[in-house]
Formats: sequence, C-alpha cells, structure tokens
Amino acid sequence: MEVRGFCPVHRLGDRVVIEGPRILLERTDALCIHALSVILHYAVALDEGADPVKLGLTRPEDRDHAYLQCVDPWKPYTEGGTVIFRVKRIK
Repeated sequence: MEVRGFCPVHRLGDRVVIEGPRILLERTDALCIHALSVILHYAVALDEGADPVKLGLTRPEDRDHAYLQCVDPWKPYTEGGTVIFRVKRIK
C-alpha cells in the first residue's frame, strides 16, 4: 500500500483481508468505503484466478500482485489523498 497525500483512513502497511464473500475484520487494519468500491470490482475475479496482467492491473514481471487505486484523485482536485493498494491472492 502506498499513500499519496493525506488519507484519513489508511496508513502505509495496512492490510485488508478478504476470504470469499467476507471481509475478515479481525485481520483487517482499516477499510475506507471509497477504497472498498474499487477493491470489490476485482476481489472476486482475482480470487477465482483471473490473471492480473490480462486485467491490466500489473506488469508481467509482477504478476503475483494487482495494483488498485482509491477513487480520490488527490491534488489538484481534492485536499485528500489517494491510496494505491497492492493486492495479492493467498492460496
């Protein structure tokens, strides 16, 4: 996870753990409603084995991860920040 600017919810190193249809709250550090809208679009596909390279979410040399970005566009449009999530499927 990378935070650009100020995010009132997430910090570098935070984890969001999803198992099937459940967000494991006891293993999740923080979860922003804006980030959830992005993560949910891809969580099921990645969990089912979709190739993050084919989805356009990473480069071939880093196919173990997908990269997703918070919907807050940050400066110059907002005073908040944006978060880039590094997503990995754990088998």
